[in-house]
Amino acid sequence: MQALPFATLAFVLYVAAAIWQGMTLLRRVPPRQGMVRLLGALGLLLHIWVVFQLMELSPGLWPGFTNSATILMAVVVNILLVASLFKPVLNASVALFPLAAIVLIVATWVPSQGRDTGLTPGILLHAISSALAFAMLVIAAVQAVLVGLQNQALRHHHIRGIVQSLPPLTTMERVLFELVWAGVLLLTLSIVSGFIFLDNLFAQHLAHKTLLSLFAWIIFTTLLVGRYRFGWRGMRAVRWTLGGGILLALAYFGSKFVLEIVLHQG
Repeated sequence: MQALPFATLAFVLYVAAAIWQGMTLLRRVPPRQGMVRLLGALGLLLHIWVVFQLMELSPGLWPGFTNSATILMAVVVNILLVASLFKPVLNASVALFPLAAIVLIVATWVPSQGRDTGLTPGILLHAISSALAFAMLVIAAVQAVLVGLQNQALRHHHIRGIVQSLPPLTTMERVLFELVWAGVLLLTLSIVSGFIFLDNLFAQHLAHKTLLSLFAWIIFTTLLVGRYRFGWRGMRAVRWTLGGGILLALAYFGSKFVLEIVLHQG
């Protein structure tokens, strides 16, 4: 396939950036954030080019399972790179760059068929806000894992290794909640626009996505209320963030995976 060499090169760039950032966390190599961003950005450019190639091979306004996954991961990487210029979130690339690389290779080998659906400005708003919400909250989930590791290490008085490489725990938690705040606002826009512009959000093929998205919204919103009303932090914040993130991932990919991969239905 014509796209495979470019997907492979993107894979190498993503993994190289993730390995260097991972070695930085382990204090095996000096920090090189500029280099990590550059490798990630080059991987993203190739990633986007491959997405366009895949969309040409499977025409239709709404992409299928594997193509949807690789588009969403391109959005995730893009937001992560931009956010890392202002916030200490580049460490999330240790998990997200390899995930984007794997999804891209899988989509190249197993492209999915798109389907034609009327695309209106309202539906476009729903699609864009959904993608941005997913990106923000998946970055928040990885940030939560790092906060959890840092929290556990400090509780057991392990102050070497990864703890020394991360920003202070208070900073990590503040960034986590900023990501959740942004994600919840975008998820709210996605849900509201879906109710307004989609014909029936509780139709058979959309019901699970709607319900899981609503449950995820409730979890993230409860976390924010608990944070600012009761001072929730630490492992409680980590667990709630990961719980909401898992529900959101199931909402976005659950039915597509079952219908297209398991049952082989378009």
